[in-house]
Amino acid sequence: MIKYRNPYYWIFLILFLPVIGSIIYLITQVYNKRDAEKITSEITHIINPTKKIKDLEKQLEFSESYQNRVNLADAYLEIGDNQNAIKHYKEALDGNFQNDFYVIKNMIEVFYNIEDYKSILEYTVSIKTHSEFKKSRTQFIYGLALEKEGKIDEAEENLKCIDVRFSFYNERLVYAKFLLSRNKTEEAEDILESISSESQHMTKPNKRLYRLTIAEVEKILQTI
Repeated sequence: MIKYRNPYYWIFLILFLPVIGSIIYLITQVYNKRDAEKITSEITHIINPTKKIKDLEKQLEFSESYQNRVNLADAYLEIGDNQNAIKHYKEALDGNFQNDFYVIKNMIEVFYNIEDYKSILEYTVSIKTHSEFKKSRTQFIYGLALEKEGKIDEAEENLKCIDVRFSFYNERLVYAKFLLSRNKTEEAEDILESISSESQHMTKPNKRLYRLTIAEVEKILQTI
């Protein structure tokens, strides 16, 4: 048995052991409690999305900040309330953030949901030079809007940027269909075969997530 004869050892224990115990308690009890509260709140918002809306509305009433308004608009977008999402995004942009890429990107998503292609073209102008615009879903939506407005060549120029391996499977399928509609069968087939090949290396969650896309890809490949 080891005997600790040094008196400083016992002084250390007397002075610092309670402090160490408090730190351990904070880590194991208080920190975990906060995590639990956060997780519980997130689960509640998933099960009852209207509660999340009400909570965010209260936050906006308490403080009409830019971020609070954007958070509320995001929540409306999540539940598919496109009109309220647009309303709050536009009000956010009326402040000093007219070129906020994040807000405009989400607005373009909402406009796509309601098939307002002219607004997509209008709002995209201010973010086309942004670094995050290139090879993004936003650029893809812009390409679809160009197609709807009859600007086919410009549409293809933007849609083809989405053709990135091991990503954007749904969008690449849409792009392949676009090429088929223009009788560009070989280019479309290359994209479809790439998706088919990539699907063999997907994780199980991704295979479940994209199973309908993969099934449609295989179906089209059998017909061309």
